[in-house]
Amino acid sequence: MHDLTGFQRDLLYVIAGLEEPHGLAIKEELEEYYEKEIHHGRLYPNLDTLVSKGLVEKGEQDRRTNKYIMTRRGRREIEARSDWESRYLGAVEN
Repeated sequence: MHDLTGFQRDLLYVIAGLEEPHGLAIKEELEEYYEKEIHHGRLYPNLDTLVSKGLVEKGEQDRRTNKYIMTRRGRREIEARSDWESRYLGAVEN
């Protein structure tokens, strides 16, 4: 996960947290978080990067909609990142 951008990490977190992660749902979640429009030219190339790195699988939900599913590797990467963050965030809380 160390080689991902912050935006790509956020994409992973959103995909992991959505019940039915598809392009528009992912886009809407990120727009709410970032409080600005996320353009397709930013969203889809970054999703494709996650697919090419084996963190996410891309499939068809229907003829017009792609769905994105976290791979086992993607989940392991998120868990490792969460553990790493917890080491430092725990120090802040004390």
